[in-house]
Amino acid sequence: MSERVGYARVSTREQNTDSQVEMLRAAGCVKVFVDRGESSRIADRPDWLKCLDYLRAGDTLVVRALDRIAGSEVMAIQTIAELHDRGLNIVSLTEPEIDTTTPMGRALFGIVAVFAQLRVDSIRENTRRGLEHARAQGRVGGRPTVMTPERVEQAIRMRADGASIAKIARVVGAGASSVRRALQRHSDEAGVSTQDAHD
Repeated sequence: MSERVGYARVSTREQNTDSQVEMLRAAGCVKVFVDRGESSRIADRPDWLKCLDYLRAGDTLVVRALDRIAGSEVMAIQTIAELHDRGLNIVSLTEPEIDTTTPMGRALFGIVAVFAQLRVDSIRENTRRGLEHARAQGRVGGRPTVMTPERVEQAIRMRADGASIAKIARVVGAGASSVRRALQRHSDEAGVSTQDAHD
């Protein structure tokens, strides 16, 4: 069964999140994740990662405004595209155009996803050219991944046992985004899903 899940954030610990939480509860959110003292430009915010780990396909992420989850236009496009790829909806309570449960909102989702894909394709092409140039100069480019085969194996075992992405990241000593990408690659190669149902 799909859920409405809220996310609230304030930049300093002195700020109060009560008004955001009240808005989200009033909007029908059954669960609300709250980050305090966290910048929107940082992707690996503790409760944001927990929120992403909790969300399942068909759920709706509700925020007071888009700036609660993204500190730049690029970050907003990437986040919306990732939510779209996971089959999630997003609703902004103060920005009516950000509501993918409506036909207009879904159309916006599609447009954003196209721009995100164009950006990804551009980065890949620039990276390919850079690596080709480096090889031509006798150098090997590229940054090694922090997810070694041993860490990937541990992450797969922990995920199979029901551990959250955030917990796995802490245990293996890698970023949550790196863990998520490694598990997704394993899922794609194995032809199975790493997502599980709501508790």
